[in-house]
Amino acid sequence: MLSKRRAKIPKIDFTIQVWKEGATYVSYAPELDVSSCGDSVAQARARLREAVSLFLEECSRKGTLDAILFESGFAKRGRSYRPRRIIVRAKVRLAVPLAS
Repeated sequence: MLSKRRAKIPKIDFTIQVWKEGATYVSYAPELDVSSCGDSVAQARARLREAVSLFLEECSRKGTLDAILFESGFAKRGRSYRPRRIIVRAKVRLAVPLAS
């Protein structure tokens, strides 16, 4: 019974960014604007997965899941939600004007 139920649960693909702030690792899902942290990269990632899961469960409970994911750029394809396709990813360096 559990495997049939699990097969019906939609899946979502999202990006995880992790960086270090002092002794803490910060994890962030930019498509969903959800973040978490931990004492290691693995812990920060695991906590972010949990935070995203709780966020999505609450959205589903409130009946706003589809609207929030659509607003965040996700498209539903079959039983999964996919983020918008990135065409160009680049780092940009720009001179910052100094205050006078």
